[in-house]
Amino acid sequence: MVNRKIFILGITSAAFLISCNPKEKTPETIDTSTDSVTVQTSPSDSIAKATPSALGDTSENALDWPGTYEAVVPCADCPGIKTSLTINNDKTFSITEEYIDRNSKNQDQGTFEWDAAGSVIALKGKSANYKYKVGENILIQMNMDGKEITGPNKDLYVFKKK
Repeated sequence: MVNRKIFILGITSAAFLISCNPKEKTPETIDTSTDSVTVQTSPSDSIAKATPSALGDTSENALDWPGTYEAVVPCADCPGIKTSLTINNDKTFSITEEYIDRNSKNQDQGTFEWDAAGSVIALKGKSANYKYKVGENILIQMNMDGKEITGPNKDLYVFKKK
């Protein structure tokens, strides 16, 4: 009789200890003991919705790009064009171009689009159809073919954030 009580006590203790061990829960393992309906979602579902079209860190998703940028870009027949470009979170822009020593000023506004890589924006305005590579607190104006401008004056096409 004593052996039987010890055996029952041992079995009960073992069952109690096993039930006390925490079970590791993963997104694939969901405890359904209290829920009548369980919906499993893959961890990649939420990531896919938050990630823009380009994979990994891009200028579009990793930089604080909205703001106003300024530069004095070269001009063929004047000392330069003082340019101020504001790009906004809602993919709109406004640009002011003032020709130095000519009493001439152009203003435009419109929208812009990111390229597939998420690193270059293309302005779409009435007259402003420029492309800029977006960097940390800078915009680099691209040439008409969408390539970075090279040569001794290339630094004059770098816009700095105010």
